[in-house]
Order: sequence, then C-alpha cells, then structure tokens
Amino acid sequence: MSIRVNKYQYDKICDQMKREFGAVKRGEEEQHAMVFFSMEGNLLKTHRAHPSSDSRRLLEAIPLVLFHLMSHLTGEEYDLDGFKSEDNERLAHALLMAFDPFTNEEIRVILEREETIDLADRDQLKAFYHEPIMCVLKIRESAESWTKRYGANGYFNFTEEFLGKSVGHETELKFTISLGGFHEWK
Repeated sequence: MSIRVNKYQYDKICDQMKREFGAVKRGEEEQHAMVFFSMEGNLLKTHRAHPSSDSRRLLEAIPLVLFHLMSHLTGEEYDLDGFKSEDNERLAHALLMAFDPFTNEEIRVILEREETIDLADRDQLKAFYHEPIMCVLKIRESAESWTKRYGANGYFNFTEEFLGKSVGHETELKFTISLGGFHEWK
C-alpha cells in the first residue's frame, strides 16, 4: 500500500531533505562538479529532446526525485500520480539516471561488482545518496532563481550557455558515482 502524497507534503519534501542532508553551499560547487555535470548534462539533453520539459517542469520533477529516494530510504511507497506529467517525469528520470542504482541498471551492476555498498542497508544507502541529494537541492535553488529571472526556460538557457559545448549533442545519459573516495563517471 502506498502513501498518498498531498500538496503540502509535495511542496515541503525539499525543505525536509535539506534539513536532513544539507545542500551544497555557494562557493562549494566545484567540490561536486562531477556529480553536477552528470545531472545537469542529463537534464540539458532531455530538455533539448523535449523542449516542453522546461525549467518549470524541472521544479516539479525535483520533489518526484526526492520522494523516489525517500521510498528507498524508508521502505514506504508514495503515490505521486497527482503530481506527475510526461514533461516532469522525463526530467526526474534524467536526474535519477545520473546516480540512482534503482533507476540506472549500469550503476547497480558497478556497485554489486565493487561490493562497496549493500543496497538493502538503509544506512549505507543514505550515505550513498547524501551527495546526490545535496546536488539535486542545489539544482532546485538554481532553477528557481533562473526561472524567476528569465521565465520557463531560464534554467535551461543558463545551462545551455554554461555547459552546452561540454555536453555536446549526444543523447546518452551519463552518471557519476562515488566509490570509496573516488568518482566513477560514464
């Protein structure tokens, strides 16, 4: 049985996760560059392929991502059907493909091969998700800012200008995971 999420809970999940995990502080973004690059690159690729998955849809997608992660941390299932759309689900998937072993089979295989984390152990999973959650929350902060300033495509216009050449025109979604102090990127 899944827990039906109401609007208040949906709107508050970001604040709840920020209190629990923290967020990347201004000036500390470089320390998380590999994780950010995979996430933002995946988002940009998705937006390019589907322009209707815009900055506003990204702001809707982030709570979907956080509830997905929360379900693995708590063992609870959350009914988010009232908040999902094709446009925001695409962006949620793009973010999750950057780090989540329950979404990206390739990550799961690497983690199982390296035996660095027991995905059934919620404490280990919480530690594994710590950096990605902080980065997702920072992306939300950035998307809010750019969307308020420049409208529905504000965040993606900024990302295109900032990362567009580095991302190139490939469509494959990338990922970054931390394995015992080093990052694996593909």
